[in-house]
Amino acid sequence: MSSEADDVRVLVVDDDPALAEVVARYLRRDGYEVDYAPDGEAGLRQALATLPDLVVLDLMMPGMDGFEVCRRLREATAIPVVMLTARGEENDRIAGLDLGADDYVTKPFSPGELAARVRAVLRRSAAPPAPAALLTGGDVEIDTVAHVVRRKGEPITLTTKEYDLLVCFLTHPGRAFRREELLETVWGWSIGDTSTVTVHVRRLREKVEADASAPRHLATVRGVGYRWEP
Repeated sequence: MSSEADDVRVLVVDDDPALAEVVARYLRRDGYEVDYAPDGEAGLRQALATLPDLVVLDLMMPGMDGFEVCRRLREATAIPVVMLTARGEENDRIAGLDLGADDYVTKPFSPGELAARVRAVLRRSAAPPAPAALLTGGDVEIDTVAHVVRRKGEPITLTTKEYDLLVCFLTHPGRAFRREELLETVWGWSIGDTSTVTVHVRRLREKVEADASAPRHLATVRGVGYRWEP
């Protein structure tokens, strides 16, 4: 059992019990405690009651689907979410990321790949705060010790990835980042879909800008990527 997995609880929400059992088996091999919910309503109820360290969430379920579960989770908590999506359904992946999911795995997938994704997301969510105790930029302030973000003095709720992105930008004000750089710095992916970055930047703008359609601080650098304007 890995010591870094001790006391870490993962909730698997999937209407396919056979697939969920395989996923749970691999996660338990890594030392995680694993709970299971057979549908979206049960998954949401269990997640809010027990507050697991991470949720593995199938998007396509009858009744309350994974999109709605993710949306409601994000209204109440910043628990990391790894989505399970059908291969080729790019719109579903983007929609899930737009709702605040931290990563995704496309079906069919190897359970080992999913376990690796879970490990990576948990490492990032447990990463130590930025060296500076207080980061500021425009109307935004991050207390990295308390892990609190405020805009105009009012607390705002960010997902793990949104928080990490904002810390990256405020730590390097005025620097233009390529999407590939952000993907590697924040997600730890040397290769991946940069639309993940685009989606998270859009969601971050909606929370830190007065007008997300005309951002003053989180600017697009044409042909490059993004830059934080103080």
